[in-house]
Amino acid sequence: METVCSYCGVGCKFEVREGGKLRGVKSYPTNHGGSCAKGISLSDTLDVNRLTTPLMREMTEDAFDSVRYDEAFARIAQAIQHTTPDRVALYLSGQMLNEDYYVANKLAKGFIGTPHCDTNSRTCMASAVVGYKKTLGVDYVPVRMEDIDQTNLLILIGANPAEAHVVLMQRIRKARKRGLKVVVIDPRRTATAEQADLYLPIRPGRDIDLLNALMRRLIAEGLHDGDYITQYTEGFETLHDGLLALDESTLLDSAGITSEDFEKLVTLWRENERIITGWTMGLNQALQGTENNLAVITLHLLTGQINRPGCGPFSLTGQPNAMGGREVGGLATTLAVHLDYTEANHAKVAEFWQTDRLPADGGLTAYEMLQSAHRGELDVLIICHTDPVYHLPDRRFVEEAIARVPLVVEINAYEGSETAPYAHIRLPAVPFGYKEGTQTNLDRTLTRVEAFEDKGDLLQDWEIFARIGQALGHEKAFDYADTRAVFEEYQSMTRLSEREHLNIFDADYEALKTEPFVWGEDALTSNRFFTTSQRAQLHFVTTKPHPEEPGESYPFLLLTGRTRDQWHSGSKTAQLDKLQRHKPLRFVEIHPGDAARLGITEGQPITIHSRYGTLTTEARFAELRPGTLFIPISDRRVNYLTSGRIDPYSKEPDYNHTAVWIGVAG
Repeated sequence: METVCSYCGVGCKFEVREGGKLRGVKSYPTNHGGSCAKGISLSDTLDVNRLTTPLMREMTEDAFDSVRYDEAFARIAQAIQHTTPDRVALYLSGQMLNEDYYVANKLAKGFIGTPHCDTNSRTCMASAVVGYKKTLGVDYVPVRMEDIDQTNLLILIGANPAEAHVVLMQRIRKARKRGLKVVVIDPRRTATAEQADLYLPIRPGRDIDLLNALMRRLIAEGLHDGDYITQYTEGFETLHDGLLALDESTLLDSAGITSEDFEKLVTLWRENERIITGWTMGLNQALQGTENNLAVITLHLLTGQINRPGCGPFSLTGQPNAMGGREVGGLATTLAVHLDYTEANHAKVAEFWQTDRLPADGGLTAYEMLQSAHRGELDVLIICHTDPVYHLPDRRFVEEAIARVPLVVEINAYEGSETAPYAHIRLPAVPFGYKEGTQTNLDRTLTRVEAFEDKGDLLQDWEIFARIGQALGHEKAFDYADTRAVFEEYQSMTRLSEREHLNIFDADYEALKTEPFVWGEDALTSNRFFTTSQRAQLHFVTTKPHPEEPGESYPFLLLTGRTRDQWHSGSKTAQLDKLQRHKPLRFVEIHPGDAARLGITEGQPITIHSRYGTLTTEARFAELRPGTLFIPISDRRVNYLTSGRIDPYSKEPDYNHTAVWIGVAG
């Protein structure tokens, strides 16, 4: 039996061997037999820290009682029926499979009638979604992992695959041996930067300045692709005039990049025929996250570095099925299967689902749900395989908000979440190893996830949502024989788009056990885009002043991110001693010069304050820009420090620009 990893967006395929041990499948195109420490240890976490019994209580001050699933579903249905759809919200997760997402989205938007159905992918990839839609006309990643083998130059900006996408980094290392050049742009000298041909230590929040300097130079030297621009794009005149009005030296000073390093970057671009730019949370989780994406994608359109093998703007999706959730329609800003809220799409979806309950417009996104709850405007909040109290910004605000929701339902496979103390109902679901279905990795590759353990009486996520639907009286709409039946209904729904780019309807559920399916392979190859004009849209953007820059009271800037062997809060990985050897769960990186100036020694406890909260942790010296700190998201307390600001277009939180003060603890 073979199955797929449930950690990052690479989607490694594993053979399940005797005793449940995992081994990478050499023939699988994503990982070619490779694996990381987290993935290969998944079977060791199957029964660690598990939630296995439905629990219910009236008030959060009460102890939980064990109940039957049906008792919990009845209470949930009663609460939904005694309020209005706009006061119900579902918060989903990139840990869910496509079938789980599909039934949850159908339940929320189709039969409860609430538009407030969003996913924690909002907090990591929403800026990329909006960036692709504004430029290409559709949420479509035009690069595959196999393109790494064909490119000449890989630019990684705001991405650290050596720790966040380990097996992808293994592929990059092999390509470097064949001559691939790698540029890393990051305020921290990460494990990825250590392996770069050129490392550019950019000032946090100034990515657009560097990208504009590069585009300005390429235009000035005639290195843009005039033929491509004329045939396939719109907006060049505005871009051209805007860029040439900027001063290169001023842009580089703002970005903190020396002219010598910039010349090296320009030379690498000039000398290489095929170029990929890869990015992830370092660009996305920003107040200008969408505009960061627009600058990257515009750079590739300007130079014709797109829709050819080994070329393109490559968003590196973080979670195992964040891509699938976007396809299904799990974002509050979409209706279903890449269909936006329009009158025509509303009619199609209503007919397909045979419902008259569809909301007319998009709903609250992740952080907006908690803002609404803080105002007392939510009565029911259903949370599935995610931990918003831990991962949403400005945690003190989030705790106050969720405590005001009369019914909080947590669907989780594991004990010990930060959200659990605020829940009234806790429903056990099954994790990797017990669930079946499909997921889509970061480059549109759809494959089967297989169960190799019997889940017994526990329910998979889609079954839980279907049972809630039935408890609400919609028996026929949620009467599925098995996971395959859900997948095939989802497949049929993908035909609703007139674009037919999301051709998941061509996949075969059984064949996916052994052969992956890549949707949209022909979608953009002719350079006919999904905008109204069928031309890609070029965008001119500039760096805007940030409302929270370091100053006298808060002189440092805080960054956050992943480390290699931990996954989010560590509900699985932190249970295994062998995954504690690389880096601990809690620490703060500080530049040695900053530490010396403040009298801080390595390993010393230090306290970090922001306008939103405080935490104390251990100092670790690292090479990052002076005046910058880094705390990993494996420290569950990190969001006591971060602000609740969100990008105005993508609604993605700004996790990487919080002004802080530090001092010796005690």
